[in-house]
Amino acid sequence: MADPTVRLMRLLTLLQQRAAWAGPDLAERLGVSTRGVRRDIERLRRLGYPVESERGAGGGYRLVAGRAMPPLVLDDDEAVAIAVSLRVAAGGTVAGMEETAVRALAKLDQVVPARLRERIDAVRMATVRADSGVVAVDAEVLTALARACRDTVQVRFAYTRADGSEAGERRVEPYRLVTTDRRWYLFAWDLDRDDWRVFRLDRMGEVRATTWRFTPRDAPDAAEHVARGTSRDAYPHLVRLRVHAPATAVRQVYPPTTADVRPDPSALDGASCLVDVGAMDLDHAARHLAWLPWAFEVLDPPEAADAVRALADRLAEAARFDR
Repeated sequence: MADPTVRLMRLLTLLQQRAAWAGPDLAERLGVSTRGVRRDIERLRRLGYPVESERGAGGGYRLVAGRAMPPLVLDDDEAVAIAVSLRVAAGGTVAGMEETAVRALAKLDQVVPARLRERIDAVRMATVRADSGVVAVDAEVLTALARACRDTVQVRFAYTRADGSEAGERRVEPYRLVTTDRRWYLFAWDLDRDDWRVFRLDRMGEVRATTWRFTPRDAPDAAEHVARGTSRDAYPHLVRLRVHAPATAVRQVYPPTTADVRPDPSALDGASCLVDVGAMDLDHAARHLAWLPWAFEVLDPPEAADAVRALADRLAEAARFDR
């Protein structure tokens, strides 16, 4: 690799791809001697890139965070991925980020070569956004909670219940931020209730990260906890079904955020599965079940089975109507 500029950009790309590199490995990748690698590392440092080096058997070079952000070097696929992600952010999934995402996208669009702009435009032209009911969250709240999770510090915030009433101030140990197709949630240990809780970010107010650090507890799976809380525990009725179809197929209809789908232990061939789905109203649940493309049985509660039978009777009566 004779061109020093090309070699320097290649070196920077390698440093961004791995946490640490041994000098001989970099020399082999770049086609130079280890002394040449050291000279190129010094050039990067003069350009503002903070590259650390350690001697010894376990030593090597690594790119670390600095006080200022020097220019990034992206390969083609990385540039396209970032551009597409910025277009999603510009669409308003995180409140307050739209303008920032648009500015960043404009800067990226200004420097990408024509071949990449064509790929980015192809994705843009082929993609439309439907009104999916996505609830935007405040970017400052999202950032504050993410830092609190990282720094293991307690958080205080005002919270609004589902019925719109004020729940007062909550004190929590934040663990994970979980996003679904529509909303952002905080999975945290509630200090006043001495239990794990899930909080919707769009219902939070006056979020304040404190200086009180906490020792992390043994936490359950945050994504699973949120999925269960938003699919079953959030509703007054829990309908349990046996669906005569493989669990993998049923999960295409019932994602984790709407129901708990698991294999039926009584079906050795995997031809059926068990489904727990929450419902606000059993009559509405019966109408929804009528759309399932597979045979099913209502296992519990009996009132749900009654609602399905009543719907079946109405549909049968309608089918017998003499025109």
